[in-house]
Amino acid sequence: MTTTLRPEGPEETGAGGGRTRRWQILVNGRPVGGLRTNAVVKQGSWAGEISELEVREGQRRGRATVGVLAAEEVLRSWGCSRIDLAVPAGADAALHLAHALGYTETMRHLAKPLDQPPPLPPEVTHRRIGPEQYPDWQAAAVAGYRQELIASGLGPAEATAKAESDHRAALPVGPATPDTVLSHLLDADGRVLGSLWVALRQDRYPDGRPLAWVMLVEVAPEHRGRGHGRTLMRLAERECLAAGVHDLGLNVFSDNGSAIALYDSLGYRVTRRMLSKRLY
Repeated sequence: MTTTLRPEGPEETGAGGGRTRRWQILVNGRPVGGLRTNAVVKQGSWAGEISELEVREGQRRGRATVGVLAAEEVLRSWGCSRIDLAVPAGADAALHLAHALGYTETMRHLAKPLDQPPPLPPEVTHRRIGPEQYPDWQAAAVAGYRQELIASGLGPAEATAKAESDHRAALPVGPATPDTVLSHLLDADGRVLGSLWVALRQDRYPDGRPLAWVMLVEVAPEHRGRGHGRTLMRLAERECLAAGVHDLGLNVFSDNGSAIALYDSLGYRVTRRMLSKRLY
């Protein structure tokens, strides 16, 4: 039997001037499923995505594998240097397929429904980051994000460009950006223990509920290992509830075992896994 891809429609312009096309997966010319290829320029190079993969019941004998491999060839011909996949929680077959084809998990999306505001330790306080503190905080935040991106596999130039552009997009007017919480955690003597950045309405669920997002939790190096990361997450939950938002999500790099353990202990659960594969 021969498994191939056939265009389901014309190629379209995707987000940001990229390319997108829907394909049928065929076995001996008979449709058994489909998928979509997307390509977008990110920091000067083409990155690909494979989405909407589905294979009909009773037709799964390697059809998804061959379909993904064919989609990789399409994206390679479009000039993509890597492919990213998003696998929802519970899609174990898709996750197994991705691992078998050489995709590596780079990041996890987690979320938690919020109910009651958790208490904060009495020995700490918090203060909003204002215009005076913002430049130093931003420089440190961009540098830390850049290092995380490099650790996840991006090259130094690509990581620098992405870190800077993501911060500009997320904080267009700095600490005055609407629906944004920027706070320092302080000890009793006013020393900065760490910082928190929360976007209070980063996304919405299909039913319209707002979803807040932890953009950054950072504990000062000299104060790590003392539970301040947990306190900052509790502060994030309190800020969300005070703003009337009852769901909080975040990203965590997959190799950050200590952070994953912390979020798991706080009740955050995986909603999606991000995987990536270099084509050349």
